[in-house]
Amino acid sequence: MEREIVKEYTKGDFTVVWKPKKCIHSEVCFKTLPEVYKPKEKPWIQPENASVKELKSQIDKCPSGALTYKTKGETKMEETKITECNIVENGPLLVSGNLKVTLADGTVESKKRSTAFCRCGASNNKPYCDGTHKEVNFEG
Repeated sequence: MEREIVKEYTKGDFTVVWKPKKCIHSEVCFKTLPEVYKPKEKPWIQPENASVKELKSQIDKCPSGALTYKTKGETKMEETKITECNIVENGPLLVSGNLKVTLADGTVESKKRSTAFCRCGASNNKPYCDGTHKEVNFEG
């Protein structure tokens, strides 16, 4: 089994956690906080350029859950109280809430934030979106 890559970017007691395999390249991060998320620079996440409140607000909007955060060593993820389902134009189906996802092979996964499900059929990470819809010019 392939080991998951996890990158951490720290500002004091606050740490931004990025899991690149989960990222669907929705661009919400760098459109919301371009002074923090700079894809063409190294490191590409610069948390020192925003307040912790701004970082938390942006991270809570990450549709794939690729971005999360920790404070003093504890992972902090806001759990949605109701289940919401939103269709992203020409993109994935976003389901937010406490989910139990049973995969085709019977594996059960728990999701506690927004989860992006593939609608184009081209994802290499089915049933989840991996951003391939942009490459195949999916419309829907």
